[in-house]
Amino acid sequence: MPICLAVVLSALLLLANTGAAAADTGTDTGTDPSMVVDKYIQHFVVDTDGSYRLTVDNVKTIVLQRAVQAHSQYYISYNSSLDEVSEVEASTIKPDGRRIPVPPEQVKDQQEPASGDAPLFQDTRLKVVVFSDVAAGDKVALHYVLKRKSALFPGHFEDLSSSQFYAVKQFHLIYDMPASMLLYADAAGFVPVPASSAPGRQVYQWQYVSGPNRRIEAESVSYLDYGKRLAVSTFPNYATFARAYHARAQAQAAATPAIATLAQQVTAGLDTPRAQALALSEWVRRNIRYVAVYAGAGGVVPHAAAAVLNNRYGDCKDHAILLEALLAAAGIDSSAALINSGNAYRLPDAPTLGIFNHVITYIAALDLYLDSTSDAVAAGYLPPAALGKPVLLAKTGKLAQTPSMQPEINRTLARFEVDTSGRGSFKVVRTAGGAIAEPYRQAVRDTTPAERDLFVERTLQALGQHGDGRFDAGLLDGEGDEYRMGFAGVSDNVADLPGPAGVATSFNFWGGLGEEVAGMAQEKTRTQDFICPGIDAADDIAIGFAPGIRIVALPKALSLAGAGLSYQASYARQANTVHVRRSLRFRHAGMICTPADYVRMRPLLERMMRDLKSQVIVKGG
Repeated sequence: MPICLAVVLSALLLLANTGAAAADTGTDTGTDPSMVVDKYIQHFVVDTDGSYRLTVDNVKTIVLQRAVQAHSQYYISYNSSLDEVSEVEASTIKPDGRRIPVPPEQVKDQQEPASGDAPLFQDTRLKVVVFSDVAAGDKVALHYVLKRKSALFPGHFEDLSSSQFYAVKQFHLIYDMPASMLLYADAAGFVPVPASSAPGRQVYQWQYVSGPNRRIEAESVSYLDYGKRLAVSTFPNYATFARAYHARAQAQAAATPAIATLAQQVTAGLDTPRAQALALSEWVRRNIRYVAVYAGAGGVVPHAAAAVLNNRYGDCKDHAILLEALLAAAGIDSSAALINSGNAYRLPDAPTLGIFNHVITYIAALDLYLDSTSDAVAAGYLPPAALGKPVLLAKTGKLAQTPSMQPEINRTLARFEVDTSGRGSFKVVRTAGGAIAEPYRQAVRDTTPAERDLFVERTLQALGQHGDGRFDAGLLDGEGDEYRMGFAGVSDNVADLPGPAGVATSFNFWGGLGEEVAGMAQEKTRTQDFICPGIDAADDIAIGFAPGIRIVALPKALSLAGAGLSYQASYARQANTVHVRRSLRFRHAGMICTPADYVRMRPLLERMMRDLKSQVIVKGG
């Protein structure tokens, strides 16, 4: 998923993208012992127009050798149209106290890579500080100043910070504000510290509360949802924040004759607003290349819709502004919707851009959300990361929420014929329906013919078998809510014959039912809320055995229901063929489940996993 706004604050945030939640009690399983943060101080001095001077002082101790590579350089990200970086002073400090200063030639300025070739739009740069002679046991120290000449939102300031998952001795955040600018805060794991203020100024200061950390659990919500973080903002509420964003973006949505003509062409013959909206979103998705470009006013102002159309590329804001202009030309009113494209499902009380890293489109009259940046999700559906999320509607200033569920089905039909040597031919048909049809279709489109030729062989290897076959990609140029692909071939070791043998009854072919169960059951226990999307999967497997192979025993049928889960497995013998049918459905009120939900799920998941490992017992001659 594109993250088109995140770079705006990348030099200023210490976001915990890896690691774990802080725990009051229990084992510290998340703190990385390879490095210690001796001092990290961010000191903002903000002017009334929202511009500021940021001073950063950072000292770290490299404890283990494996941390040398990661921490022997430092990246300062800045916007060349808004920022000036100065007073860069850095050195390596040896255990005996010797300092090795970083010479000027080891502070390099370079273009930050974009996701594609977009030189006209790109103005985010990096200062790379390369420390000298770094070894385990050394400290690396850095001081620099970043001056923001023009605010992202005139007259306002906001910031979001969180901890890294290392031992932290000192972590201070200082905001020296004009007395006329009230700073709102949402703090967890940061405590306010008294600070003196000069006349006409108000200094706010917070100190990080160090402590044990738990590792982040599989599919957990973002650490920003439950961990230690500090959000500060001069925006009193999200409505004010939305107005500030909209004020800077609205002029860019002007429809030109070219946009009006295109809208007319794309919607020709479509007689409902919904059909027209889907067609326009699909056109943008297929024809405007997504490129993570950050330019203009620090990455918060889209380029003009006409420029995006002419260039045929842009970031999420550019996609949304072009789609808004096309929709308006078709008589359909829409709004940009700010959203988090990661695992964050909670908005801090203090409005901050740091939580919003993506922009999609909302059509209120149709109650329809569109994300034209996702090349693998068809119009009318949302990427999984956008489901059940709070969104801020730029045009109205209202908070809303995306749908938590959308139709999707996952079906596998497999047929095996096993001979007396244990060798087996097979044919598999996979059907993806609803929201997952286009992602599967796109995934196959993105593979080369050579990769497809190896697909069957590699799939068998993943199942502990060896053999080969052919892959049928299906209708890759097709559209719609259903995509079928298939493959067929021969496995040399379906069963270990002759003699008694167990034959597997579950074959996980690229995201099948078994993989869904394994995904839900990754953790033995949970302490953090986690993402739990809906599931509708079914497998239908027939295993035919040649004459001379006797079917000795079948697994027992299983039916489970509870905690939103419904699972059925049946095993039937017809002549010398065993039919295995399984289905799994999961439904929850939202996209997020709690540890208490998992306590109820876990016993059922364990029984499912045992069932998926069950075997048909056969005996050869």
